Amino acid sequence: MKINLLVVGKLKEKFLVDGVAEYLKRLRKFATIDVREISECRTLDEEAQKLLSLVPQNSWLCVLDVAGTELTSEEFAAKISALNLSGTSNLTFAIGGAFGLGEELRQAANFRLSLSQMTLTHQMARLILVEQIYRAFKINRHEPYHW
Repeated sequence: MKINLLVVGKLKEKFLVDGVAEYLKRLRKFATIDVREISECRTLDEEAQKLLSLVPQNSWLCVLDVAGTELTSEEFAAKISALNLSGTSNLTFAIGGAFGLGEELRQAANFRLSLSQMTLTHQMARLILVEQIYRAFKINRHEPYHW
């Protein structure tokens, strides 16, 4: 499986850089991971266009959206498993910047995911997302990690 992570902005805090790096390292046992960062733009529409230009053809696109669907870890794992079983082997996750997502990106998404009803920084959302993707692989493989 190929996973693309498209994000606005760079991680700044060392604990976030270290945490994301750790989960990306763990994830590489299960999938090929490509992380692409873009700089913040003047408008959400401009950011949306830049992010959309990085989505590989035939990739399933999930955007993190405060108005998206909340899933349990088990439901998220089941979604990834179902995509894999249906022949979808390229997944793209997009995280907007501090001001959210452009409407064009929202509309292009196959799925809009909310990590929480709480407000998270886009940098913290990156850490939580990569941990949850890793957890999903562990759940789907019936390996210890998720109890």
